[in-house]
Amino acid sequence: MKIEMVSVFVNDVVKAHQFYTEKLGFVEKMFVPEAYLAIVASSDQPDGTSILLEPNQNPIASTYQTSLWEANLPVITFSTSNIYQEYEKLSAAGVVFRKAPVKTEWGYEAIFEDTCGNLIQLAAF
Repeated sequence: MKIEMVSVFVNDVVKAHQFYTEKLGFVEKMFVPEAYLAIVASSDQPDGTSILLEPNQNPIASTYQTSLWEANLPVITFSTSNIYQEYEKLSAAGVVFRKAPVKTEWGYEAIFEDTCGNLIQLAAF
Protein backbone atom coordinates (compact mmCIF):
# COMPACT_ATOMS: atom_id res chain seq x y z
CA MET A 1 0.00 0.00 0.00
CA LYS A 2 1.24 3.53 -0.73
CA ILE A 3 0.01 7.06 -0.20
CA GLU A 4 -1.46 8.31 -3.48
CA MET A 5 -2.82 11.73 -2.49
CA VAL A 6 -3.15 13.94 0.57
CA SER A 7 -5.43 16.91 1.03
CA VAL A 8 -4.36 20.37 2.18
CA PHE A 9 -7.14 22.85 2.88
CA VAL A 10 -6.49 26.30 1.44
CA ASN A 11 -8.42 29.57 1.53
CA ASP A 12 -7.86 30.22 -2.20
CA VAL A 13 -7.27 27.32 -4.62
CA VAL A 14 -6.04 29.52 -7.48
CA LYS A 15 -3.58 31.37 -5.25
CA ALA A 16 -2.44 28.07 -3.72
CA HIS A 17 -1.85 26.55 -7.15
CA GLN A 18 0.23 29.56 -8.10
CA PHE A 19 2.29 29.39 -4.89
CA TYR A 20 2.91 25.65 -4.99
CA THR A 21 3.87 25.63 -8.69
CA GLU A 22 5.65 28.98 -9.08
CA LYS A 23 7.31 29.43 -5.68
CA LEU A 24 7.85 25.82 -4.59
CA GLY A 25 8.39 24.40 -8.08
CA PHE A 26 5.77 21.67 -7.81
CA VAL A 27 4.33 20.24 -11.01
CA GLU A 28 0.70 20.59 -11.96
CA LYS A 29 -1.15 17.31 -12.26
CA MET A 30 -4.61 18.81 -12.65
CA PHE A 31 -5.93 22.35 -12.47
CA VAL A 32 -9.57 23.28 -13.03
CA PRO A 33 -9.94 26.70 -11.39
CA GLU A 34 -13.67 27.00 -12.09
CA ALA A 35 -14.19 23.75 -10.15
CA TYR A 36 -11.80 24.84 -7.37
CA LEU A 37 -9.62 21.83 -8.15
CA ALA A 38 -5.85 21.81 -8.06
CA ILE A 39 -3.59 18.78 -7.74
CA VAL A 40 0.18 19.18 -7.60
CA ALA A 41 3.20 16.96 -6.96
CA SER A 42 6.85 17.42 -6.14
CA SER A 43 9.01 18.04 -9.19
CA ASP A 44 11.46 15.57 -7.64
CA GLN A 45 8.78 12.85 -7.64
CA PRO A 46 6.10 13.86 -10.17
CA ASP A 47 4.60 10.36 -10.11
CA GLY A 48 4.76 10.16 -6.33
CA THR A 49 2.26 11.37 -3.76
CA SER A 50 0.03 14.19 -4.99
CA ILE A 51 -1.39 17.07 -2.97
CA LEU A 52 -5.02 18.05 -3.47
CA LEU A 53 -5.26 21.78 -2.72
CA GLU A 54 -8.78 21.71 -1.40
CA PRO A 55 -11.01 24.69 -0.61
CA ASN A 56 -11.70 25.23 3.08
CA GLN A 57 -15.28 26.28 2.36
CA ASN A 58 -16.92 24.13 4.98
CA PRO A 59 -16.95 24.77 8.73
CA ILE A 60 -14.94 21.67 9.63
CA ALA A 61 -12.14 22.44 7.16
CA SER A 62 -12.07 26.12 8.05
CA THR A 63 -11.93 25.42 11.79
CA TYR A 64 -9.20 22.80 11.31
CA GLN A 65 -7.06 25.09 9.17
CA THR A 66 -7.52 28.12 11.44
CA SER A 67 -6.78 26.07 14.56
CA LEU A 68 -3.51 24.75 13.12
CA TRP A 69 -2.48 28.27 12.05
CA GLU A 70 -3.27 29.79 15.47
CA ALA A 71 -1.36 26.99 17.22
CA ASN A 72 1.65 27.56 14.89
CA LEU A 73 1.45 23.94 13.72
CA PRO A 74 2.44 22.93 10.19
CA VAL A 75 -0.16 21.14 8.11
CA ILE A 76 2.41 19.08 6.19
CA THR A 77 6.15 18.42 6.08
CA PHE A 78 8.35 18.54 2.99
CA SER A 79 11.88 17.16 3.10
CA THR A 80 15.06 18.28 1.41
CA SER A 81 18.64 17.06 1.35
CA ASN A 82 20.04 20.59 1.86
CA ILE A 83 17.79 22.74 4.04
CA TYR A 84 20.05 25.80 3.93
CA GLN A 85 20.17 25.80 0.12
CA GLU A 86 16.39 25.33 -0.08
CA TYR A 87 15.86 28.09 2.50
CA GLU A 88 17.98 30.53 0.45
CA LYS A 89 16.23 29.61 -2.80
CA LEU A 90 12.73 29.94 -1.34
CA SER A 91 13.56 33.14 0.54
CA ALA A 92 14.90 34.68 -2.69
CA ALA A 93 11.59 33.71 -4.36
CA GLY A 94 9.66 35.65 -1.71
CA VAL A 95 8.56 32.78 0.53
CA VAL A 96 7.94 34.03 4.08
CA PHE A 97 9.65 31.93 6.74
CA ARG A 98 8.37 31.91 10.30
CA LYS A 99 11.41 29.93 11.42
CA ALA A 100 14.79 29.87 9.72
CA PRO A 101 16.55 26.49 9.60
CA VAL A 102 17.58 25.21 13.01
CA LYS A 103 19.18 21.99 14.19
CA THR A 104 16.90 19.78 16.25
CA GLU A 105 17.45 16.46 17.97
CA TRP A 106 16.21 14.61 14.85
CA GLY A 107 17.70 16.77 12.06
CA TYR A 108 16.96 20.28 10.79
CA GLU A 109 13.70 22.16 10.40
CA ALA A 110 12.31 25.44 9.10
CA ILE A 111 8.73 26.70 8.92
CA PHE A 112 7.21 28.82 6.14
CA GLU A 113 3.79 30.20 5.14
CA ASP A 114 2.03 28.98 2.00
CA THR A 115 0.08 32.28 1.52
CA CYS A 116 -3.19 30.33 1.73
CA GLY A 117 -3.62 29.86 5.47
CA ASN A 118 -1.09 27.12 6.22
CA LEU A 119 2.30 26.66 7.77
CA ILE A 120 4.63 24.18 6.10
CA GLN A 121 7.53 22.44 7.79
CA LEU A 122 10.69 21.98 5.76
CA ALA A 123 12.88 19.22 7.17
CA ALA A 124 16.24 17.59 6.55
CA PHE A 125 16.82 14.33 8.41
